[in-house]
Amino acid sequence: MVALGLQATHLISPQKLPKRKQRTFSNIVIRSSIVEPSGEPAPLGQKTKYNDGLFAKAFMGLFARKMEKFAAAPKAGTEPKKGVFDYDYESFVEVSKRVMQGRSRLQQQQVVRQVLLSMLPPGAPAQFRELFPPTKWAAEFNAGLTVPFFYWLVGPSEVVEVEINGVKQKSGVHIKKCRYLENSGCVGMCVNMCKIPTQDFFTNEFGLPLTMIPNFEDMSCEMVYGQVPPSFEEDEASKQPCFAEICKLIP
Repeated sequence: MVALGLQATHLISPQKLPKRKQRTFSNIVIRSSIVEPSGEPAPLGQKTKYNDGLFAKAFMGLFARKMEKFAAAPKAGTEPKKGVFDYDYESFVEVSKRVMQGRSRLQQQQVVRQVLLSMLPPGAPAQFRELFPPTKWAAEFNAGLTVPFFYWLVGPSEVVEVEINGVKQKSGVHIKKCRYLENSGCVGMCVNMCKIPTQDFFTNEFGLPLTMIPNFEDMSCEMVYGQVPPSFEEDEASKQPCFAEICKLIP
């Protein structure tokens, strides 16, 4: 996903615009931004309001269209969206829910892996391994890239210092309130459609270990580049019960 984000930024580079227009370009075309009066994610139990630029909407549409191939049919009377820019964040999450239907957790994770691979050019994982071997520098560099390029997906975040094997490094990312989790309201979607497949993709496809540690009490999350993730059986997130009050997938 990082490699995909880097490629997308080369399509339209704000540095090629006059400086006085760069800020407007970034706000309208590239960035998602919170429009809450506080400028921070809404309190737990309330959905944060975002303003998504064209770049963010393009990512939503690209991912959603790829996932549509694996998704169950939409509700009667509705049709799948066709164009990239026909999707917003809510419809992107809705497609994710339909992907889950009728699949085991392992099958859900495998679908996400296939979608991620389909978003990259041939040979991208091998190129990533050459550019970013599992070093402290690579972990810190990817943590820095995560903050701007994953904003549309998870909301605002910041690089934080973590300790890995006794070494302190700035390869952690603190997500203040995960947009995907608060919009889905589903622990299973967080674990099987985001956390596990993303960890697996970076660790096994890209060769850069990544551990994601969601906090289901406040919907924040920690991403730790350079840290090998635990097995599913040993992962505390796998033991988290559903959000009985807000999960829309519970009958």
